[in-house]
Amino acid sequence: MNLQQFPGWLALALAWSAQAALFAAAAETLQVGDHAPSFVANDQNGNLWKSEDHLGKGYLVVYFYPGAMTGGCTKQACSYRDHKNGLEGLDVEVVGISGDPVINLKYFQEAEQLNFTLLSDVSGDIATKFGVPVGKGGTITRTIGGQEKELVRMVAASRWTFVVDPQGKIVYRNTEVNAAEDSQKVIDFVHQQGPAKK
Repeated sequence: MNLQQFPGWLALALAWSAQAALFAAAAETLQVGDHAPSFVANDQNGNLWKSEDHLGKGYLVVYFYPGAMTGGCTKQACSYRDHKNGLEGLDVEVVGISGDPVINLKYFQEAEQLNFTLLSDVSGDIATKFGVPVGKGGTITRTIGGQEKELVRMVAASRWTFVVDPQGKIVYRNTEVNAAEDSQKVIDFVHQQGPAKK
């Protein structure tokens, strides 16, 4: 298509539509049976977390959520927190990933006493590697330690959940996650799969 034949605004709209279609196509490429992409990110304590260090030990749940300290995301995180013992009993490690900076994740962990790893994906690169749609971030205000604080996130990923087996393959992909039920669905799935073959 030769965009030069269209007026400026129309050419821009067509180019944007083509780019959106490419992103949509990319989001469909990562499926059950594919190898999970490797990634590195900072956790809620600012430490570097590498996916390669966590494969081969059991199942790895990688769940993407729009933003820390928001309603649905809090329900989802607290559900994983409350199912921690059951998940560990199945050799399952959980990491939650959002577009929040490290400080937001630390606030989130402390406010909800979260007992698993939260990872910062401020650029949306990790979400994109998994084919998860990423939108514009935003700012929310929360009371933390008696003080009002503005929590800014650069991007917001869609709520998608993946389970990666010890061989690094995606064995579960949910693109229509119910926040409150997500952890139970993962537990049910892993139960059906049986013990992780390391």
